[in-house]
Amino acid sequence: MPPKPLDYESINENVKKAQYAVRGELYLRASELQKEGKKIIFTNVGNPHALGQRPLTFPRQVVALCQAPFLLDDPNVDLLFPADAIARAKHYLSMTPGGLGAYSDSRGIPAIRKEVAEFIQRRDGYPSDPELIYLTDGASKAVMQILQTIIRGPGDGVLVPVPQYPLYSATIALYGGTLVPYYLEETANWGLDINEIRQSVSQARYRGITVRAMVIINPGNPTGQCLSEANLREVLRYCFQENLVLLGDEVYQQNIYQDERPFISAKKVLMDMGPPISKELQLVSFHTVSKGYWGECGQRGGYFEMTNIPPETVDEIYKVASISLSPNVPAQIFMGLMVNPPKPGDITYEQFVRESKGVLESLRRRARLMTDGFNSCRNVVCNFTEGAMYSFPQIRLPSRAIEAAKQAGKAPDVFYCLKLLEATGISTVPGSGFGQKEGAFHLRTTILPAEEDMPAIMDSFKKFNDEFMEQYEDHRGYSRM
Repeated sequence: MPPKPLDYESINENVKKAQYAVRGELYLRASELQKEGKKIIFTNVGNPHALGQRPLTFPRQVVALCQAPFLLDDPNVDLLFPADAIARAKHYLSMTPGGLGAYSDSRGIPAIRKEVAEFIQRRDGYPSDPELIYLTDGASKAVMQILQTIIRGPGDGVLVPVPQYPLYSATIALYGGTLVPYYLEETANWGLDINEIRQSVSQARYRGITVRAMVIINPGNPTGQCLSEANLREVLRYCFQENLVLLGDEVYQQNIYQDERPFISAKKVLMDMGPPISKELQLVSFHTVSKGYWGECGQRGGYFEMTNIPPETVDEIYKVASISLSPNVPAQIFMGLMVNPPKPGDITYEQFVRESKGVLESLRRRARLMTDGFNSCRNVVCNFTEGAMYSFPQIRLPSRAIEAAKQAGKAPDVFYCLKLLEATGISTVPGSGFGQKEGAFHLRTTILPAEEDMPAIMDSFKKFNDEFMEQYEDHRGYSRM
């Protein structure tokens, strides 16, 4: 009897190829241990509110009123909600005939797309067209939609930084394309080297792959580096010379923990470069409400902006967006509030600034605590987290640990992370889930655990790591890059 359509052996092979380590073996084992009663610290995913980050008050007030508009008719509403929150709720409800339970335009509510365009113009100093901005269910859906448009088959390649966020490797596999890795240089604080990119493209072309796009993640996930303006210029110039579309994953642009390299958008640098490149290079930029001091991951709000994309292609992207009918409407309002927050003089302005600054300042301190904590551990080296919300230490595993992993049928970093989980309850992601150079082993952890819990977490890690190294160190050396 032939296999049924949804029997494992007959499903789409691309679905099997798509791997997503952030919710992979370690996460599943952590969930099992949690069910058995073990306390688990889920640092495997950038999920701020799950690790104790408090929601900002103003956006929750506005969305609460939008979700329950009958509250606006209550004579005591102004005793419960500030006047500017009430005004903003009325503003958004006027844009949504039928309220939050009705579909919106497939591209997103026009007035909110206009708010996004105004935000981009304030940030970059150049005009932005709301007709080229689409609101989406988180930035992940936006990335998937654009990669689906770019990838025509296995002969099409996408340049992706390694280590990379596995959204890219999984989506490229799902759509039947080929990931073309370019390695970031760990010894140069995960720097981007244009010669490495040239070499990767040459090797891909030698194998018959047409490289069509390049991804940058700025600030980096999982590596936490911020790209300099000079770096961005090099990348843009290279994409222009090689006829590549640049995909700018800029979802961590609020998460900056140093002053030397502030966030600069790829679009701003492109526009600063002037014609012909500013008029011709194709660029798609992504942002979200899930990160930064908002951290509203569960709301699923994002956008992408298209620069120098032909109208006929924009029409095709609209057609595909229409298949899903409408992005999540409450999340669109969160996006409107993120790009158009309270202003000086508004009743809620001081509270909003106090809350958002408090989150960022604490994250900056936690980034330093975690980096210093890892660097105090035996056989562990870690670059400072300049931005985003992750630490990506290298674990220099002794040869006996690598052999023990092999005996257990595990990749060495998976073996280490499983042992860490079992001993401490700290759930991380092995570096192999993001890609790493041969013979190097890492793990990714968020810097999101509560600041008051961080010293105990790092002490627990250090105790485990010291005992692990003591058990497996043969004192004849360890794995290096």
